[in-house]
Amino acid sequence: MRKGNNADKQAALVKHSVLPPLQRLSRDQHPISRKQISPNALKVLYRLKDAGFEAYLVGGCIRDLMLGLEPKDFDVATNAKPEEVRQVFRNCRLIGRRFRLAHVLFGREVIEVATFRGHHSQPDESDEGEHHLSKASEEGLILRDNVYGTIEEDAERRDFTINALYYSINHFEVLDFANGVQAIAERKIELIGDPETRYREDPVRMLRAIRFATKLNMLIAPATAEPIPQLASLLKSIPPARLFEEFLKLFMAGKAFDNFMLMKQYGILKQLLPSLHKAIAQEPEGKVFQLVSQALQDTDQRVADGKPVTPAFLFAAFLWYPVEIRSQTLQLESGLPPVDALNIAMTEVLSELQQRIALPKRFSLVTRDIWSLQNRLARSRGKRALSLLQLPKFRAGYDFLLLRAKAEGGDLQQLADWWLRFQQENETGQQQMLQQPGPAGGEHKPRRRRNYKRKRSSQPKP
Repeated sequence: MRKGNNADKQAALVKHSVLPPLQRLSRDQHPISRKQISPNALKVLYRLKDAGFEAYLVGGCIRDLMLGLEPKDFDVATNAKPEEVRQVFRNCRLIGRRFRLAHVLFGREVIEVATFRGHHSQPDESDEGEHHLSKASEEGLILRDNVYGTIEEDAERRDFTINALYYSINHFEVLDFANGVQAIAERKIELIGDPETRYREDPVRMLRAIRFATKLNMLIAPATAEPIPQLASLLKSIPPARLFEEFLKLFMAGKAFDNFMLMKQYGILKQLLPSLHKAIAQEPEGKVFQLVSQALQDTDQRVADGKPVTPAFLFAAFLWYPVEIRSQTLQLESGLPPVDALNIAMTEVLSELQQRIALPKRFSLVTRDIWSLQNRLARSRGKRALSLLQLPKFRAGYDFLLLRAKAEGGDLQQLADWWLRFQQENETGQQQMLQQPGPAGGEHKPRRRRNYKRKRSSQPKP
């Protein structure tokens, strides 16, 4: 039970709202129908209502329905605390430390239920058992945010105006707390509140602004876009594992090229992939940019065609030239053989990446395989060329060779053409190709036989 004086304390802590007057859109003023809503999400809403709590569909699902899009998932906001949600639903688990959330499980579908967020305040020691716990860094980054409040406070705590939309099953109306409906009509991505403050609270909002702009075909409002170049360095404070999750949303959903260009424009690429930024800066329209652009556009096309995509291939494209440059430097400075220099360069570049973006091992190993195959595809002769075709990662390595050929042309294009013909030939044709001069099957001198016979010592045995 909540303490009787808690409401008075909360009222004293609430700061002046930055929200405009609330707008209520009745059923005939918006296009949302319950037929478009997940039956499981409706179950959660009605069961919370029957248990005496407020409950609304909120955020991206309402935004997408207003735009005529099919929501990817449905999120619920309520005044029930996570522990109270768990008491209502047996098929519920609580997750998160920074944000305490309830996940209600219906087979493969997960309905995320979040308690209304409140304004930050210092915890009152007299409020024993309460969850008004928040913590921020000196830079303003929110480290812990289990602060509960009202629906009005929750709306103000949301990031963008288009996400501060709530759907009520009581009257089938949409509550618009931040002129989100107008922002949708104007195709505008706009932060709620002071942009610099909101970015400092959570720098990932810069990435979200870019992702929403490309996903929804909208423009970032000038006031929202202006601070991004100056504050992009704040992304270094975000855990690398979280940035990898954001990477998947940015580059694995069909808008990879557009997101990359905006990240480059706003100075975010420099913070997340500094070696790639440096390589592109040296020649803005050169082979590095051409390779990355082609890889991103091919990925977008595969997503559109419903084909599988992997971040391993994109990271191979992002970091290939930094690896190549480092490998060449090691060969010149240390006299290392090409294979050894490449292995060291791959390790160094991937280690640097892990400090910014935590690429899981299951992907980094594939990235290394793709890079290693580039040398093997260029140097293979005879039976070794045939054995390469049997490797599990041959196709990924060959596809990457094609990308490099498009970016550089010349000898690489001849090599890519040779491997294409080699794959298409039957066994007899492949043997004939290996006997002919060519990028991978050219004539080569026989190895000089080494004499391993031990030399007799001129010294007499004792």
